[in-house]
Amino acid sequence: MTDTTLYDYLERIASLMRAWAREQPLMADLQPIQLSALNYLARCNRYSNTPLGVTDFLGLTKGTVSQSLKALEAKGLIEKRPDVQDRRSVHLELTEEGRELIDALVPPAFLRKAEEALGERSAALVDLLRELLATVQRQENVPGFGLCRTCRFHQQLDDGALCRLTGERLESGDGELICREHAEPEPEPVT
Repeated sequence: MTDTTLYDYLERIASLMRAWAREQPLMADLQPIQLSALNYLARCNRYSNTPLGVTDFLGLTKGTVSQSLKALEAKGLIEKRPDVQDRRSVHLELTEEGRELIDALVPPAFLRKAEEALGERSAALVDLLRELLATVQRQENVPGFGLCRTCRFHQQLDDGALCRLTGERLESGDGELICREHAEPEPEPVT
């Protein structure tokens, strides 16, 4: 029989988060997918805040995501703005109301308290979960969507940072945002 322990733990935590979300008064008018889209948009960079970025990150169909984004826009939680260089593209940004909603809901208070209770071990857990996610993404050949500062293209400079993929300078704080172009660093050579 296959050991399902890891799956069971991850599934149970996900179930608890879904149950928690259903109980939140602020979630009364939101579907879980809409919260996921808002959360992504709150944490992604300027290269990733597009409808396609949301679609790829959530791993859903374009139609499903499109309807969710329309609903979020109608609720005044996001707004679209045309790309400065390519008028056919749009970027999605949280409104102040959308940002306040995410700040109030994510992460769930019960998860934050549990992480605090773990103390120093929480950092090790976060590292292991990041490594697990990166391994799954690599093995299944799905987009990485990692933090900019952990990407092989991120270059720290004396006066800021640079994305070597785009050749553009990064703004302060960009390193902490999710990028859809994220690529794992090259492995260290074995000597």
